[in-house]
Amino acid sequence: MAGGHHLLLENARQVVLVCTRGERFLAGDALRSLEVLEGASLVVGTDGFIKAIGPADAIQKQFSGETFQERIDCSGKCILPGSADLPTASLYFPDLRASLCVQLAGATYMDIHQAGGGINFTVERTRQASEEELYNSFQQRLGCMMRAGTTLVECKSGYGLSLETELKMLRVIERARRELDISISATYCGAHSVPKGKTASEAADDIIKNHLPRLKELGRSGEIHVDNIDVFCEKGVFDLDSTRRILQSGKDIGLQINFHGDELHPMKAAELGAELGAQAISHLEEVSDEGIAAMATARCCAVLLPTTAYMLRLKQPRARKMLDEGVIVALGSDFNPNAYCFSMPMVMHLACVNMRMSMPEALAAATINAAYALGKSHIQGSLEVGKQGDLIIISSPRWEHLIYQFGGHHELIDYVIAKGKVIYKK
Repeated sequence: MAGGHHLLLENARQVVLVCTRGERFLAGDALRSLEVLEGASLVVGTDGFIKAIGPADAIQKQFSGETFQERIDCSGKCILPGSADLPTASLYFPDLRASLCVQLAGATYMDIHQAGGGINFTVERTRQASEEELYNSFQQRLGCMMRAGTTLVECKSGYGLSLETELKMLRVIERARRELDISISATYCGAHSVPKGKTASEAADDIIKNHLPRLKELGRSGEIHVDNIDVFCEKGVFDLDSTRRILQSGKDIGLQINFHGDELHPMKAAELGAELGAQAISHLEEVSDEGIAAMATARCCAVLLPTTAYMLRLKQPRARKMLDEGVIVALGSDFNPNAYCFSMPMVMHLACVNMRMSMPEALAAATINAAYALGKSHIQGSLEVGKQGDLIIISSPRWEHLIYQFGGHHELIDYVIAKGKVIYKK
């Protein structure tokens, strides 16, 4: 079997497996502590999948005499799964520093939106940008996420709104999916805002009759692969009825439902998502008690976004109540022009401080549960034999330092590895 294995990570102080029994998510009591091996090694095959994990001496004995294309000495260091990050609207043009200045002067998110700023401003600029301009800025942002330890990211369209520009954005996401090492889950978000001159109902009709049939056609031909459908279900944007129609139509062509809900106003979006079989709902700052119970029963993942609550000065999502009621909780950066954060370690820190999550809960939420929210937890989100070799190595003897050291990830992360390939080395 010489040459049959690509990568050996040896003698790590800790290897944080997160799961060991093929769990698709962790909720309730399973979050109290995570599976961690002390003094362990890990082997990734040439196919990019994990072949063995175990005590360092046992791995050394099992693979003695074998040739590895690369060996990394992890003495005194920790190995953790790479983070999964969703939702992100990381494909847009240009930089929106002005938006933060207006917010800091006291304007609310919806004040800016109704005055033609926010999403509407970004839509105009994104429509004008070329695919190459969009790709170059998108690639730079994904590189920043990757260096912060993210190995799986959800990327949305949604700054086009017209079919032509939505497809332009999805083509850029598809190019990145094929060319870059980071794993990408693509989301169609044509219902991010109601286009000028249309009502929510008219915009929904256009999406259902024109956008989705074209996506189905391009998916069948292999030109564009889309995984998820998103709608901004919000007062003054898409109401519950329009949201239902769009999401159900997306589900009918095979897309996972993964949408914005109950962010600024209580909309009963959580109840709707549970009813429709949504994979995940993000935001949920204004979710009802009934919505929390419905999501727990439906195994619909709550994607909580501490950066958004922080930057938009919203009340924090009720993470503790969701966790205590058995909801599957994930974390995300919500990277977009209003929440300019690339770092999942910082997201986890904010979740622990502001939402009172424990460190094990936060790490599980940013790995296995975030992968579950994207329908990817069968191959990503934990370090188990048979899963993709997506991981990070940090220069600390305890894994908790990744969360504890607020803003310290640049110094902590020595390596980021995706599909068994070193994609970043400090």
